[in-house]
Amino acid sequence: MHRYRSHTCGELRATDVGTDVRLSGWLHNRRDLGGILFVDLRDHYGFTQLVARPGSPAYEQLSGQSKESVVRVDGRVVARADENINPDLATGEVEVEVTSFEVLGAADALPFPVFPEDNANEEMRLTNRFLDLRRQRMHRNIMLRTQVIAFLRREMTALGFNEMATPILSATSPEGARDFLVPSRVHPGTFYALPQAPQQFKQLLMISGFDRYFQIAPCFRDEDSRADRSPGEFYQLDVEMSFVEQEDVFGVIEKVMTDLFTEFGGGRHVTSPFPRIPYREAMVKYGNDKPDLRTSLELVDVSGVFAGSDFKAFAGKHVRALAVPDTGDQPRKFFDSLGEYAVSLGAQGLAWVRVGEGNALTGPIAKFLTEEDVTALVAAVGAKPGTAVFFGAGDFDEVSRIMGAVRVEAARRAGQFTEDVFRFCWIVDFPMFERNEDTGQIEFSHNPFSMPQGGLEALETKDPLDVLAWQYDIVCNGVELSSGAIRNHEPDVMYKAFEIAGYSRETVAAEFGGMLRAFHYGAPPHGGIAPGVDRMVMLLADEPNIRETIAFPLNQQAQDLLMGAPSPVPETRLRELHLALRGQQKKS
Repeated sequence: MHRYRSHTCGELRATDVGTDVRLSGWLHNRRDLGGILFVDLRDHYGFTQLVARPGSPAYEQLSGQSKESVVRVDGRVVARADENINPDLATGEVEVEVTSFEVLGAADALPFPVFPEDNANEEMRLTNRFLDLRRQRMHRNIMLRTQVIAFLRREMTALGFNEMATPILSATSPEGARDFLVPSRVHPGTFYALPQAPQQFKQLLMISGFDRYFQIAPCFRDEDSRADRSPGEFYQLDVEMSFVEQEDVFGVIEKVMTDLFTEFGGGRHVTSPFPRIPYREAMVKYGNDKPDLRTSLELVDVSGVFAGSDFKAFAGKHVRALAVPDTGDQPRKFFDSLGEYAVSLGAQGLAWVRVGEGNALTGPIAKFLTEEDVTALVAAVGAKPGTAVFFGAGDFDEVSRIMGAVRVEAARRAGQFTEDVFRFCWIVDFPMFERNEDTGQIEFSHNPFSMPQGGLEALETKDPLDVLAWQYDIVCNGVELSSGAIRNHEPDVMYKAFEIAGYSRETVAAEFGGMLRAFHYGAPPHGGIAPGVDRMVMLLADEPNIRETIAFPLNQQAQDLLMGAPSPVPETRLRELHLALRGQQKKS
């Protein structure tokens, strides 16, 4: 028999009754029932119940061994009594009567229990991540991630894409976040950058003639943590295609996402085809460019209704309304609690009215609205008796932020929100440029390597803020999974786009010389996208925090509490890299 096991802990069935077996795993749980000891033994594959009876050689050892110790047991498979069968376990019809026992790795007192899964704080969990990953929820999440990546590889290969690796040590690039820099030992004073994305390399692969590329690509960005964003590194399904337009990219990705979320979504419906929503429309209707379409509620711009109104709270301001139908039975608390929610987001309050028969209005601001105001408002939002209308007034961006969140919260509280679905959409027609509010300068609003709609002519003849790009985002249930674009492959267009954003020809040539050179030697039209693996798994696993889907994530302060990174390095290493810390320079 094998030194450690003849079977895994998830393998034994009723057909194995009477067989002598050897198992190895972790002591998961222990129960002493009337002098008979029951122990759950756990490994990667599942659980097997062990039985040790008083007087048996293993009884005393198993009784005193700490949970999470690694053990090897020998025993015979026996059938459980009918009343003891556990239908929730694959091995639930059998148990193993232990005849011998060996401790392979004893466990000290645990900083927190693996079972039952208590609410240990995140710092403790990440510091002892090797224990945290033993928990069944975490184990399922990491295995789901593994299965998702394997599925994506199979799917992309079947669609004719070729998996290729791109460099990790590269040059800095303006991708919109800070680079992680790596000092060069052999070229003093110079630095590599870890790639924020394989953007230039995958475009160069298209120019090199490989036609369809994909990669499960590691990306590195020095940015702050959020619930749906891990600081430091993340992984994406990086995709690029030659001789394509926007709809060609959409066709491939819609198939992959529909197949993936159908396969691992636990029966949740995937809506298809994915609707296309222009960016500016999304900002008005949903308050953001990552709309949650699990509710059909939409915001309506009613600024015109109140442009000449005597209601001073709205007059001259941007006003957005949210009509929530079928609220006739909602108590006053429904309205007040939504107001409190809006205040928690930074609003001064949340004005509202309720529409009754004959368009009669009730509510705190009803008395301030003229008959003309009411008629115009009811028509604008399509209100019927029983409809509640909530308002946000002020600056466009601030109103969008607050009312976008109120839209989803109101739908949940009014029972007009569907939970068990995946509703995807494409956000399209992003502006190519935007104005920096602090400096007043024109900047790229999205990906600087995108093709402007209208090409060079649009760049030369239009107001930069009116130029749209062939850029797009894919969104699912209010979570942005990826940005993508049809790329600019023409040198003159690239020079002009960067000129508008304040880059000289010399700077563009210095920073993007490799790609510019390639454009001069026959570049095909091409485009791509890169859906985030971490976010896809987060949605599939129903986890609100992305760190719950990554085996060894950094914490919110971008620290690895298990390995102690980032950490100081010896002075000798700094000198070897031609570096000196500012504090040390001052001391010297």
